[in-house]
Amino acid sequence: MKTREDLPISVHLNGLRVAMLAFADVVDRLGPDTPVPTCPDWKLVNLIAHQGMVHRWATMNLRGGTLDPEATEREGRRAADRGEWLRDGAIEFVTTLTSAADDVDALVFLRDAPPAKQFWARRQCHETTVHAIDAVSTELGRRPTTDDLPWLTSQIAADGIDELLTGFLPRSRSTMRLEAPLRLAVTPVDSELAWLVELGTEPAKVSRMAAAEVPASDVVVAGDLRASFLTLWNRSDEAAPDEWDFWRSGSTVTW
Repeated sequence: MKTREDLPISVHLNGLRVAMLAFADVVDRLGPDTPVPTCPDWKLVNLIAHQGMVHRWATMNLRGGTLDPEATEREGRRAADRGEWLRDGAIEFVTTLTSAADDVDALVFLRDAPPAKQFWARRQCHETTVHAIDAVSTELGRRPTTDDLPWLTSQIAADGIDELLTGFLPRSRSTMRLEAPLRLAVTPVDSELAWLVELGTEPAKVSRMAAAEVPASDVVVAGDLRASFLTLWNRSDEAAPDEWDFWRSGSTVTW
């Protein structure tokens, strides 16, 4: 398998910054009870509380501390200025990360993960990007397309695809299991890198490879990087192949 190629921390932090700007812009203009189409069980206030909690949780992991997720989310829901509360959590995370030692000892929970400092920059970049997309869907009243997300770059999308497929999917707690074996190829048209996902009753086996080396597969995701990111993270069907219900229902992300 091709080895992981880490983006600079500065790229991840800029991705987080851009996503937060998009997220906060929605929060400042919409009411807290606005539904979130990409997260049908949530209203905007729940999305704010979750994202703000995760930023604070990441900060505490880097500091070696602990955090009560339920209490923190409750604080976010009740905040007098939820936009400010959301921004404060992101700012505190970035400040903590940038001041942390390069070899900081902190929790890392994904497969094939980089060292902790790099891991948390990457994880919060993609966490914030996905939930900023959720916020955009709240304003649109529907699932977004790439045209609705001019701030999402192909570079961030490629890295987010890699984190999902090689980091989350092969974990023992992954819900992406199938009774019959299935080979999924992710071959973005604007990338020389591709991913081969072998699914079955056990955790997925995922390989990075050159796009030209991908073998024949049962299902292929072949949109561009940005559309493939949205589709694989279940935020859009823009790059979804005809046979995609197995992914929509089976691929859920937990930490």
